[in-house]
Amino acid sequence: MKKIDKYILKKLLVTFVFVVGMLVLIICVIDFAEKNDDFIKNEVSTKLIRDYYLSFIPYIASLMTPITVFITTVLVTAKMAAKTEIIAILAAGISFKRMMFPYLVAAIIIGASSFYLNSYVMPDANKFRIDFELNYLEDPFYNTDKHIHFKVGPQEYIYLYRYDSRRDIGTTTTLERIEGTKLTEKITARQLVWIDSTARWKLKRWQRRSILDNMETLDEGSEIDTLLNLRPADFGNKDRHWETMTMNELSDYIELQRSRGADDVPLYQIEQYIRFMQPFTVVILMAIGVIMSARKSRQGTGFQIALGFLIAFMFIIAFILAKSIAEAGSMNTILAIWIPNIIFSVVSLLLYKTVPQ
Repeated sequence: MKKIDKYILKKLLVTFVFVVGMLVLIICVIDFAEKNDDFIKNEVSTKLIRDYYLSFIPYIASLMTPITVFITTVLVTAKMAAKTEIIAILAAGISFKRMMFPYLVAAIIIGASSFYLNSYVMPDANKFRIDFELNYLEDPFYNTDKHIHFKVGPQEYIYLYRYDSRRDIGTTTTLERIEGTKLTEKITARQLVWIDSTARWKLKRWQRRSILDNMETLDEGSEIDTLLNLRPADFGNKDRHWETMTMNELSDYIELQRSRGADDVPLYQIEQYIRFMQPFTVVILMAIGVIMSARKSRQGTGFQIALGFLIAFMFIIAFILAKSIAEAGSMNTILAIWIPNIIFSVVSLLLYKTVPQ
């Protein structure tokens, strides 16, 4: 790298850290003001509040990374343009494409770091943050689902009319074994109860129907223990559950839910695709930022910064819409998640044709 590359790269990284720090500080102050009444009402200790914000700060910083990269690029490049530094660089025989090299390096460093943190570091911090919010900031969770279906084995399926998450009791339970296309065993029970001491489920007032070689047997009883690939946590609050998983855990859980025939698989796939998408978003937004602010504007640096915030706002809207489309299932999940990147990639290519070479 040349001196000019190191100069630009240093300015980008230092400014990025500064912008992230300032925005996170502002958001934390606003967030604390909004949640302070809940902290007081629930008698949350100072230590817990401190630990909560220690996990909240990296979450917000990571969430805002693409936007802060864009704002950083506009700030640095607009100042360089205002001081005629970019004109001097181009006059020295360095092409605009070559001048973008340190920006690309910065985008790769930030994007790769963001991907690693989101995939393997942040999930542990999110576990505490989300658990804290569920316990102190939100209403208690009660499972209100009805007609619950799970695949609990290669050939075993379970049905519950309702599950009480407060007592870990399921009602009107049916457990079926299907080999190929034939039903070989069916157990019905009035209740399915979780026993902590044995870490097993107990069927109460059960009846079993077995079919073997065209012979049918029927037996029943008051209680029987059973070992199922199922835990009370499977009926717990799944709100933002995907944020607490590393990339490997996310992949394993998606496969598990697919084997169970669960209908929440797209939510976890969306999280997985977003993590892969974000580093590319960083590169695209940085490219747009440098192209937009490379010219010396008559309106001044303030106008370019305001325009940068406008485009950042447009990206946020596009991302929210794309995520909603993906969650609704009205479009291919990968395509829907990538819509903002595709749109802004086209915008960056169109803008690139207007810059001085």
